[in-house]
Amino acid sequence: MSNTLLAPSILAADFANLQRDIEMINESDADWFHIDIMDGVFVPNISFGMPVLKSIATYAKKPLDVHLMIVDPDRYIKTFADLGANTLTVHYEACTHLHRTLQAIKAEGMQAGVALNPHTSVNLLEDTIQDIDLVCMMSVNPGFGGQSFIENTYKKVTDLKAIISDRGATTKIEIDGGVTNANAKQLVGAGADVLVAGSYVFGSANPKQTIDDLRSLVSE
Repeated sequence: MSNTLLAPSILAADFANLQRDIEMINESDADWFHIDIMDGVFVPNISFGMPVLKSIATYAKKPLDVHLMIVDPDRYIKTFADLGANTLTVHYEACTHLHRTLQAIKAEGMQAGVALNPHTSVNLLEDTIQDIDLVCMMSVNPGFGGQSFIENTYKKVTDLKAIISDRGATTKIEIDGGVTNANAKQLVGAGADVLVAGSYVFGSANPKQTIDDLRSLVSE
């Protein structure tokens, strides 16, 4: 279990003290920064744009896991590579030509991720799984932080893990939404490799301690 990666979600950080929160993550047991880009079209919310991501990249000392919740993500692949994204995740539901999009992400030197909304079946990734570095499984409906975890996620993780094994792929499974100390261990047990935690971390009295406690929990 100790190989589990932790990726605090910057969407839940204090935007008025963003540098402070970024430095806290740098000093914590977290592995990645998870950064949600929302356009108000694909999801009913707007988050960061390019200038904020550029500022985050300036201070971040850990890889940037950028999750695009936007329509027509192909337009911005090179832009996000230039801004320093290490992993770029697009939504299955937003890509007409998923294979081409994945190739374009890799051509820019980034890891290629695919996100699935709660209603989207993992079986739809069978034909592309060998081209996918990371599957970001939404365990809440995308767009807003602080939602309750969808219990069906455990079964989806197990099913996806079987597809990955069957195809001999090395794809990581990331869980995004409602991750807490109450479900982290069970998610890792089901096959999750990366846990995104937003409100649970930044809404706590001591975010760094919360990250470190989560690390201890999934390392047991």
